[in-house]
Amino acid sequence: MIDLRRLHVLRAVDHYGTVTAAARALHFTPSAASQQIRQLARDLGVDLLEPQGRGIRLTPAARSLLTHADAIQARWERAELDLRADHSEPAGLLRVSGFPVAISILLAPMAAHLRERHPRLAVQIQELEVPASFDLLFEGEIDLAVVEATPRNPPLSDTRFDQQPLLDDPFDLVVPKGHRLAGRDRVDLTEAAHEAWIAPVPDSPCRPHVLSACGAAGFTPDIVHHALDWNVTAHLVAHGLGVALIPRLAHLTPHLPITRVRCSGDPHRKLLTCTRASGHDRPAVAAALRELHELAPTAVA
Repeated sequence: MIDLRRLHVLRAVDHYGTVTAAARALHFTPSAASQQIRQLARDLGVDLLEPQGRGIRLTPAARSLLTHADAIQARWERAELDLRADHSEPAGLLRVSGFPVAISILLAPMAAHLRERHPRLAVQIQELEVPASFDLLFEGEIDLAVVEATPRNPPLSDTRFDQQPLLDDPFDLVVPKGHRLAGRDRVDLTEAAHEAWIAPVPDSPCRPHVLSACGAAGFTPDIVHHALDWNVTAHLVAHGLGVALIPRLAHLTPHLPITRVRCSGDPHRKLLTCTRASGHDRPAVAAALRELHELAPTAVA
């Protein structure tokens, strides 16, 4: 018989990249995590880890085993759902996460609506950046996340997660009031090619979107300032220190002397809902997804 806990350790090594990181996430010591994988290898009669430089990597046999391990995990969660869930009414605790804008515009009103419609359901919201949301979904610590699609996310084909489109969030060109482009209904980004630019910090998930939009317009922006928060960006624009692309979902400080101008070509970022592979079948998660899809069409109007 295979110990499913040992399979989960192997899945964690694959997810986090090293035995040490997997052990930390699972609250094991590295030696205990390594022992779990060695015992699993002995049980199966195959090697699961092999040296790679100063580290290790999963063997082809381990890769093959993981495809089955992910399916086993999904089936086990489905079995628990069938045994424990009250399919007539969402109830219990629903744990959700999102980045700041997603919480403000989508998850907070979603939670309020669910509280009114399903009094037996409690919603717990946690602010997390995108990588942390995937980590906690994998660990079973949250049930649903709203994430931004980025190149660093797990691929849509990753069978551990169910990622579905929620909405497209357009970027507007934000300029100071009185700027030569401020009175336009729509602007081609090439008209801002020679401006000073304010961009997200280098590790921000939105930075690639900004650079890609400018690149598609045929130029590399002259970035003179970096900001982490969209309201910081807006204040820099308001003081005439540059222009910026800011997503429409970002609610900016009222009465700033700035103007949002829509962009030709509609550059945008995609927001996704994400659950574990079988998580969307849980009544509470299904109810939350329905609420989010009702809210999404009006969020970026």
